[in-house]
Amino acid sequence: MSLDIPSSKDRFCLQRRNFSGGTAPLSDWGFRNETDLLTDVLLGSPAHLQHLSTSSLSRKHLRSAPCNIQVAQAQHAEMVAAYTHFNVAVHIHEPTIELPMQVYARDSSVMTPYGAVITAMANWWRRGENYAAIRTYEKLGIPIYDMVTAGTFEGGDFNVVEDGCVLIGCGGARTQEEGARQVQNWFNAEGWETRLAFIDEYYVHIDLMVVPIAPKLTAVCLDCTDPEIVAWLKAKGHEIIDVPFQETMALGCNFMSLGNDRVIAPTLSISLIGKLRARGFEVAAIDMSEISKTGGGIHCMAQALRRGS
Repeated sequence: MSLDIPSSKDRFCLQRRNFSGGTAPLSDWGFRNETDLLTDVLLGSPAHLQHLSTSSLSRKHLRSAPCNIQVAQAQHAEMVAAYTHFNVAVHIHEPTIELPMQVYARDSSVMTPYGAVITAMANWWRRGENYAAIRTYEKLGIPIYDMVTAGTFEGGDFNVVEDGCVLIGCGGARTQEEGARQVQNWFNAEGWETRLAFIDEYYVHIDLMVVPIAPKLTAVCLDCTDPEIVAWLKAKGHEIIDVPFQETMALGCNFMSLGNDRVIAPTLSISLIGKLRARGFEVAAIDMSEISKTGGGIHCMAQALRRGS
């Protein structure tokens, strides 16, 4: 685990985006899609984790069985060990006591082939995570592509389904349409195919219900995903693995593809794990039941920084 500055041809800056499109990809960081070989990942620390009212899911557990923070921290450590086992370099945000939800590293930024996008958090107590993310990218020497300014936008709603194609979630409570449209316009200018997915606020982010597994293979909760989105994926040649609604609501569709037919997934995702292993995938199943009470899963906690082919 480190925040050491690697040797890089890319220089840190606060706005790298070419306004007319045609931004050059980074030399040393970024990725083409979310299913290539993961080599570097950015995580948050659970050192100052609190169980706050961030979503319907977290409020439900606050009422019935609040998170045991020590157990949650142990589960996070097991997840970190899984990345290390698969030879993924783990970089961690510097923990800050004022940022109790920083463990969800995907929300405060989005990595792209052109640099990091700094998002705009919806909950006031999380907005400092965006500034902390800028400091992390500066330490790593990763340039900022741009910063969302038109409305709220969170990283769990930026879903690269394949090379040059992104599905952008928009639920209103966490990602507003104004923020989603701004990001969509940026990537349209880069020549990407972009698709907005309007989701119910209950589902928080699009990566609760749609997550890429491997090239042309995507996990989808068919019970809660707009049929038009499913048809769009199928028209692009994607095979769908259905994740049941009950497992999805327990973050069972929120996993991390490591590339080369390897996945880190929560143990409660029984259906998905079984189907993947039957296809020959290597699955590291991690018990995330306690930390997920605070509102997110394995995919929510990880921001891919670099993937190879």
